[in-house]
Amino acid sequence: MVRAGSGTVKRRLLAGLAAAVLTSAGIVAAGTANASQEHPAAPAAHTAAVPKHAVTGYWQNFNNGATVQKLKDVDDAYDIIAVSFADATGEPGAVTFNLDPAVGYDSADDFKADIKAKQAAGKSVIISVGGEKGSISVGDDASAKNFADSINKLMDEYGFDGVDIDLENGLNSTYMTQALKAVHAAHSDVVVTMAPQTIDMQSPQNEYFKTALGIKDFLTVVNMQYYNSGSMNGCDGKVYAQGTVDFLTSLACIQLAGGLDPSQVGIGVPASSRAAGSGYVAPSVVNAALDCLTQGSNCGSFKPSKTYPGLRGAMTWSTNWDAANGNEFAGQVGAHVHGLP
Repeated sequence: MVRAGSGTVKRRLLAGLAAAVLTSAGIVAAGTANASQEHPAAPAAHTAAVPKHAVTGYWQNFNNGATVQKLKDVDDAYDIIAVSFADATGEPGAVTFNLDPAVGYDSADDFKADIKAKQAAGKSVIISVGGEKGSISVGDDASAKNFADSINKLMDEYGFDGVDIDLENGLNSTYMTQALKAVHAAHSDVVVTMAPQTIDMQSPQNEYFKTALGIKDFLTVVNMQYYNSGSMNGCDGKVYAQGTVDFLTSLACIQLAGGLDPSQVGIGVPASSRAAGSGYVAPSVVNAALDCLTQGSNCGSFKPSKTYPGLRGAMTWSTNWDAANGNEFAGQVGAHVHGLP
């Protein structure tokens, strides 16, 4: 993801293609993606669960040339809105949130009111940690506690429904899992999403993948970033090029075969060619990949051995770039996701 003032999208450094190390063909049950009980310490928030098929969009708390939006301006197609981004503090692992004046809010209270309005409409609003320049490190007991405590504090202060993990410079599965379990212990209905890079989800032995599996009893969705990536191995061991239906479906297959429940897998793509350095695909390509995975239709050369009707949906970077592109993603992919079986 791109943070304020960067001007360019980080291109991932791929040392080579990682071999896809897959578990047995059976899918490990992931349990319930979202608990329904509301933690009493949390501020009043919506009680609607994330829908079976959901659209996730990142909302930019900065102006980088995309359409500047307030939360209330975000298209109604987005079920999960990830506020981008939390900021590091001087305390290892801890994060805070600073509302950027560039997005047009007169006060934090106005921002919080927009969060509540989105929640009243059945949406989840979460805080995203990381991004291209995110420098949060959770690598020991102390930083894991600091991370969890600060996320819990932000959830209580702003009314966020949960947290998105978008750390693009690596993470430690042991301590990130520990931290996220502590957040879940304090907020049993927490929405947890993740946005790993393609290289991070090539094998269940990778740290990001291990983290997802470590919290699979409450993980909401992994929306892998199918962009700013080189060609990668699919679950059949063949190499697929970015920007194709096969790239989307064969890499999703790795996650599905590797232990994630279909409800925990989403397809993450840029909202326009301006939103990322590479990997933009037309909405029709995303929709074809969704059809292939859920129904076995509209596949490319790769066709999964089974279908996954419960697939969660799709994600885009960002709602702002989507607005700059006429809300094409929301209108076309959003409608398709909500029409899945």
